[in-house]
Amino acid sequence: MPDPERPSPALPKGKILVVDDEADIRESLQALLEMEGYVVDLAASGAEGLRAVEARDYDLMLLDLMMPDLSGMEVLQEVRSHDRDLPVFLITAYGSTQVAVDALKAGASDYFPKPWENDKLLLEIERIISKHWLERENTQLKRTLKQRYSFPNIVGASERMVRILDLVTQVAPSRSTILITGETGTGKELIAKAIHANSPRADQMFIAVNSGSLPPDLLESTLFGHVKGSFTGAIATRKGYFEIANRGTIFFDEVGTIGIETQAKLLRVIQEKEFMPLGSTEVMKVDVRILAATNADLRKLVEEGKFREDLYYRLNVINIALPPLRQRREDIPALVEHFFAKYSQENEKFLDASRRSLLHFEPDAMQILKEHAWPGNVRELENVVERAVVLATQPTVTVDVLPEYLLQAGGIRLRRDEGEGLPEDASLFEIVADYEREVIQKRLEAANWSQTEAAEGLRVPLSTLNQKIKRLNIEVRRKSDLAKAEKGS
Repeated sequence: MPDPERPSPALPKGKILVVDDEADIRESLQALLEMEGYVVDLAASGAEGLRAVEARDYDLMLLDLMMPDLSGMEVLQEVRSHDRDLPVFLITAYGSTQVAVDALKAGASDYFPKPWENDKLLLEIERIISKHWLERENTQLKRTLKQRYSFPNIVGASERMVRILDLVTQVAPSRSTILITGETGTGKELIAKAIHANSPRADQMFIAVNSGSLPPDLLESTLFGHVKGSFTGAIATRKGYFEIANRGTIFFDEVGTIGIETQAKLLRVIQEKEFMPLGSTEVMKVDVRILAATNADLRKLVEEGKFREDLYYRLNVINIALPPLRQRREDIPALVEHFFAKYSQENEKFLDASRRSLLHFEPDAMQILKEHAWPGNVRELENVVERAVVLATQPTVTVDVLPEYLLQAGGIRLRRDEGEGLPEDASLFEIVADYEREVIQKRLEAANWSQTEAAEGLRVPLSTLNQKIKRLNIEVRRKSDLAKAEKGS
């Protein structure tokens, strides 16, 4: 069935299916949720719940673990085999860390023991449904963009990116030279590949040249080729990129680093569509489309005499200026989802199925990503997401997995001095982290500093507790030290 449109604030907050064999539980949940503005359907068995899911779209399923006909885990597995997207919230009186782990591995969105606190349950339900809506909107945006454009590796539905993709669509079929400008990491090569892929040259060669990585002599030989004996070491005739890419496209990355002499030869290729291999007297005709990119100010280089003015105008027939990520922050959630999918697939041998399909950043972590300045742009964000895929120990990626520099930039690092409280200008993240530190400290003390026992009491994986202890600078006392202290007293 088609996805329903996301409700406006005046409409119901979402549709929830409650599956539980106990009538009192079903009715109490229905009363609680309807009071909060949700539309609620009830199912008294696992089989009835599965029939309801087949007949109607829901934003969340609240599922009891122990039922007489089908267990909650069996229902969950059946739901996941047909619908990977529906959030499923397991509720049970049989609480244990292992049950929670098994439920998450099977694809549950979260886990809550009976009896529950209504406020906490409502908060988690709102969080999960909001995340579900966001993911569904991103999927719909991607589907729309895919129908409109053939750019599978370019992610972005912000107004600026849509205008750029419109421009790429318009200029791709032409023969014009295009200059792509933007900061490092904004995706200039991806745009160049999209132009080539949507041009009449798509079935011909696309060659990317890193202009700044080669010395002038080697760059000329690479571009134009050479004949045997044309210089020391030229033991055989070699074709250059222009000859190899005939009827295709050559992309010059960081074109501003090309030397003046090579610039003159490049200008001749653009103007006359011909070149001469090194050491040869034969002129070769060539039909190559040239795309160029730079993060430098070419106008300034022209004024400084470091770049030919005539070449600048030949390259800058059409300019595509890519915005930095900080100017298109609304694209960050979709980019994160794209990179999660990419690196989950690349690391599928090391990740279980539930993590591959459910990886997502918790709200606090996503907020840090949205607020970061991203000097390295999309490439920097990609590296952060790849790190999260490798280091995360559960589907919900917590703040603790983010690199330290992001935590410091987001105000996560606690600034309290020994024996003193937080400063008056403490951020919300610092206040929350300070409270979290106090709770963990007390739980460790109550558990006689057993991290395993403390993790079970806090209902979090031991690895998550270890990460929080490190981030929050909690000094963990060893049992051997406690024994010595007691003996000394």
